[in-house]
Amino acid sequence: MSAWVTRLVALSVLLVGSAIAGQVAWVWQDNAYGKRLSDQAAEYDRQLAAKNRDHSREREEAAAAALEQLAEQQSARRTLEARLQEQTQAHWKEMNDAQQAQARLRDRLATADLRLSVLVDAGSLATQGCDGGLREATSAGGVVHGTVRAQLDRAHAQRIVAITDEGDRGLIALQACQAYVREVTK
Repeated sequence: MSAWVTRLVALSVLLVGSAIAGQVAWVWQDNAYGKRLSDQAAEYDRQLAAKNRDHSREREEAAAAALEQLAEQQSARRTLEARLQEQTQAHWKEMNDAQQAQARLRDRLATADLRLSVLVDAGSLATQGCDGGLREATSAGGVVHGTVRAQLDRAHAQRIVAITDEGDRGLIALQACQAYVREVTK
């Protein structure tokens, strides 16, 4: 039995040695893989941090560009508003001046300080056989001796002035609208 016991002891030692060797290999492999996984996790964290920094920088640059564009647009808007305000003031001044001129003309017509007259075709008067208008003196630059003019009644003259006043205001408003459209579409 001694050979049998020796074999059994050798086999036991071999089994215990194999188990210890397996355990040592297992621990060594666990440490090696743990270190590799730790290194990979650290590298992933570094890459993620770098991507986050790059992404953050890109967002900051995009935000700065958007703010700069917004500032430029606000500046352009303020400039346009100032030009439009100037045009509006010029329009109202022109409109006010035209209204004052029309008011003065109406006042002069009402007080008979001014009379409106129209040119009358002298040929048609000759064929009709009448000469009922006023003749004006010849001017230094004219050759025609006294054109025939007919004076208008005050009420008719005031209606004509009112019509021209509305027309003038319409033209001034049209010019203001055209200037506004030109400014806005620049």
